[in-house]
Amino acid sequence: MSTTTLAAGRAGAPARLWRLALGDFRDRVRRPVYAVTLLAAVGLGLLAVPPADGHWAVLALGRYRGEYTSAYVGTATALAGALWLTIGGFYVVRKGLGRDEETGVGQLLAATPLRTVELLLAKFLGNLLVLASMLGVLALTAPALQLVRGEDRSLDPAALLTPFLVLTLPLLVATAALAVLFETVPLLRGGPGNVVWFAFAPALLIAGERPGAPLGGLGLGPVATSLRDALAARGVDLGGEEFSLGLTRVDTPLEPFPWDGVGPDGGFLVQRLLLVLLAVAIAALPALWFARFDPARRASAERKPLLGGGEEVPAPAAPPVLAPALPAAAPAHAGTGRGFGRLLLGEARMLFADASRWWWLAAAGLVVAGLAVPPDTGAGAVLPAAWIWPVLIWSRLGSRSAEYGLEALLGAYPAARARLLAEWAAGVLLTGLVGAGVLVRLAAAGDAAGVAAWSAGALFVPSLALALGTVSRSHRLFQALYLPLWYLVVNQVSALDFMGAVRRAGHLAGPSPILVTALALALLATTLVAASVRRALRG
Repeated sequence: MSTTTLAAGRAGAPARLWRLALGDFRDRVRRPVYAVTLLAAVGLGLLAVPPADGHWAVLALGRYRGEYTSAYVGTATALAGALWLTIGGFYVVRKGLGRDEETGVGQLLAATPLRTVELLLAKFLGNLLVLASMLGVLALTAPALQLVRGEDRSLDPAALLTPFLVLTLPLLVATAALAVLFETVPLLRGGPGNVVWFAFAPALLIAGERPGAPLGGLGLGPVATSLRDALAARGVDLGGEEFSLGLTRVDTPLEPFPWDGVGPDGGFLVQRLLLVLLAVAIAALPALWFARFDPARRASAERKPLLGGGEEVPAPAAPPVLAPALPAAAPAHAGTGRGFGRLLLGEARMLFADASRWWWLAAAGLVVAGLAVPPDTGAGAVLPAAWIWPVLIWSRLGSRSAEYGLEALLGAYPAARARLLAEWAAGVLLTGLVGAGVLVRLAAAGDAAGVAAWSAGALFVPSLALALGTVSRSHRLFQALYLPLWYLVVNQVSALDFMGAVRRAGHLAGPSPILVTALALALLATTLVAASVRRALRG
């Protein structure tokens, strides 16, 4: 990527934009998070067009759905893509500027004729190329799904592809622009920005489902109106049943009805064009304050005035990153309980160092809440809140050594597996601490099944974080996957309930705690194998 980026700095303006964007695109599609997000998008497309006797739906009007024609399949998969790629795709593209800064390429770019606005627009275009490539793959699955489902095997390319271009692509343009904006706002650059996006994006999408939403919203208004009109023409009374977009389990398969699709009118197309233009403006807006990796400009921007006077003083430097202090005697005792205890203590201190006093105060509040409410409420409401609170800290498991440049130091440590197990155990300890109130309440009520589910979840979360961090060498993959997983559990998707939060008639509705525990141990084993292979290749 650096060669492409530096060559772009010496080229003309249009060529600079394209080469920078293409370099970003090539770099990101090689990363594991791209493949995982792409597979998830294709999986959601499959759910959007379930088998005729399926019990899952993404697009439905009461108990009805359209027949699987090109128009309906294209619309359903495009809307499913809009939901997932807007939320999940953001995490794939959001660190283009940060990566340039970490690798030193940004400092070299600061010395080129490249203007700040050109750099921002190039990053925006690179983001868009990545998201559009995912949308393209999803669009290619649409005709395959139509043929596989077999209700209507006559393909209409225009009816299949138009929803992707009109409904979904403008939303991805906006997502690409907002990813650039988040990277240039200090409070949103790191992990807090990931959490803010996960809260902000679904709320924005829900608001966009309403008829008359600004700039066309999700584009659901014309689709819902057309579907309702098609049912009304067949004399079907919906009886107040609402149009829904989102992963929903249905008790009985939806009833199909003929639907020819909807052709967006001129007013809707104008709104989509305005959305694209607004997105370009948002991507260029940070040129007003972004320092473009120039140390002189950044120092000037970070200087803060003294209270009561006009003199300026530099802002305090960021605290140094502390490498793990491994005791000299630890290698000789790494296999003993005492040696492992010292490792665990060191790993826990490093992991907990990312939490402020205010963070611990909120965690203590969650523990008290877990003790105060009934067991069912604790498992269904307090525990999900407790097990989303440490998401930024968990995400450092497995990735901290790579992101902080400590791989060479830790690679020389003789008991590498013991250190990795200690890092995992520190994650389990953190998980147990924030969820302790719910555990005590479940145990006091004699809820053995709830205690087993809690225990399995306490093993699963750090195992997932450690595995994803070790394989991807980045904290972002865990954040991108865990947040949607948690969201689905909170929305009562029992098949994914790893913590025992979903109950039916007072009984656990999710997978067996034994299965969740086995998955956690399999993830831990995968981590150990991946780390061993990486050390062998490096050696």
